[in-house]
Amino acid sequence: MMERELERRAALVSGAIEQLLPIVHPRGLYEASRHLVDSGGKRLRPSMLLLAAEAVGGEATLLAPAAVSIELIHNFTLIHDDIMDNADVRRGRPAVHKIWGESGAILAGDTLYSKAFQVLGMTPVQPELILGAMNVLSRTCTDICEGQWLDIEFESRERVSENEYMEMIEKKTGVLYGASASMGAILAGGSPQVAAALDEFGRLTGMGFQLQDDVIDLTASVTVSGKRQGGDLVEGKKTLIMINAFAKGINVEAFGKRDATPEEIQKGILQLEECGSIDYARSRAEEMVAKGKRALGVLPDSKARALMLEMADYMIRRGH
Repeated sequence: MMERELERRAALVSGAIEQLLPIVHPRGLYEASRHLVDSGGKRLRPSMLLLAAEAVGGEATLLAPAAVSIELIHNFTLIHDDIMDNADVRRGRPAVHKIWGESGAILAGDTLYSKAFQVLGMTPVQPELILGAMNVLSRTCTDICEGQWLDIEFESRERVSENEYMEMIEKKTGVLYGASASMGAILAGGSPQVAAALDEFGRLTGMGFQLQDDVIDLTASVTVSGKRQGGDLVEGKKTLIMINAFAKGINVEAFGKRDATPEEIQKGILQLEECGSIDYARSRAEEMVAKGKRALGVLPDSKARALMLEMADYMIRRGH
């Protein structure tokens, strides 16, 4: 039921992308910009915006441009992240910079970033509502940059605390989900109190999503995740899983070893499973989502609210 409803909204967003981000001259720039946008993905963030708007009494089809703006910002961050990480693959396809080079990928990301605000401005609602949503989206983009900076900064540090990691994922991942939900409420004419509650819902469930992503990196094959299994481990990413393992005195040889063999990676994953660090990250993800769902208490019962609650659960069921 929920999957079908999400697919319906994803189709609405995909159709709007065709109209709002056409491949025009110079073709290469727009082909590079659309490469990840067209590669599938669940469109969770734009769907959250549409559901939030519906839950507040708005009309989803009217807000398709706003939903597209969220999807463009998300893909802009992915393109630039892949450049910084020198990642080869994203969603099972070559990363943008692997096809068009770093300069081309930077320009493609910048195009998505600027187009997002232009497209948001096309949403057919009162100008003051668009201005409120633009304030949220611009602040969110700054937060995402702060989160990415922290993530990079952590690479040069021996240890990172759990609180520091949670702040980083809130900014890098949580805030865009928060913006999606709160922008949906704002554009549908919801009160500031409702918009704030929906921001909390999105932010916390987004953090749960990221923690589950960390788990999937270790437990899912490339065919499921679209990324190399154990990529975070060999790249030396200080995820909550690793922070917890370090606190227990566990030494994982494959950590930070980019040329680790598949056997070494599997041994490391087994260590993290046996010491309970993977389960700890799972439990923290569940805790975040449960807290986020409580924030939806401000909304009246509706089909859209029920779908948002189901969507929150889906965030931590992925990869199972």
